[in-house]
Amino acid sequence: ALLDLSGVHQISGTWMGSTTIPCTYVPSEGFTQQTLSWSMERDYSTSTILRRDDSGDHILLSRFRDRVSVPKHSPGNVSLLIENLEIPDSGHYTCQVIWRSKNNSLIAKEVTTTVKVVKVAVTKPVIVAGERGLTVPAGARTSLSCVASGSPPISYRWFRSSPGGRARLLGHQAELAWDSPQPSDSGTYYCEAQNR
Repeated sequence: ALLDLSGVHQISGTWMGSTTIPCTYVPSEGFTQQTLSWSMERDYSTSTILRRDDSGDHILLSRFRDRVSVPKHSPGNVSLLIENLEIPDSGHYTCQVIWRSKNNSLIAKEVTTTVKVVKVAVTKPVIVAGERGLTVPAGARTSLSCVASGSPPISYRWFRSSPGGRARLLGHQAELAWDSPQPSDSGTYYCEAQNR
């Protein structure tokens, strides 16, 4: 077999995560890729998701718009990346490539992969406690970092409370940094971690 597509029979992805359905071939001289199409079969109906031809990549199923892509600059790699997986993304995906040979004949090959989107047990974020008290010299760069375990994605927020006042939001990163802390920065700081 001069031109052959290779893929896998089955692949699983995690709900809300992303997965790549492999589809590759070894480019050979005298054959140019004319079209690539990715289609999906679910509940006995087949729809084309993506088509690549001379005019570019076209997403034909609107629910996959902004969620699917195929590598642009790696010849022979036409794998499909699906992001933000939804449960209905489970199904049979077929990668079909059509090549044109030097004498203008067309060769088509395809490979089908079953994709199963699974939900994983979601665990609440648990913050790993850091140092409770921190004394730093004024003007010396310092930072507080917050680390939480649990199901990704985890987002962080840092707050500072002032005596008798409300908590002030300071940042959305896991690390809260001061380039040049001053005595007025003394106080109590809180980290909050959140996931689904």
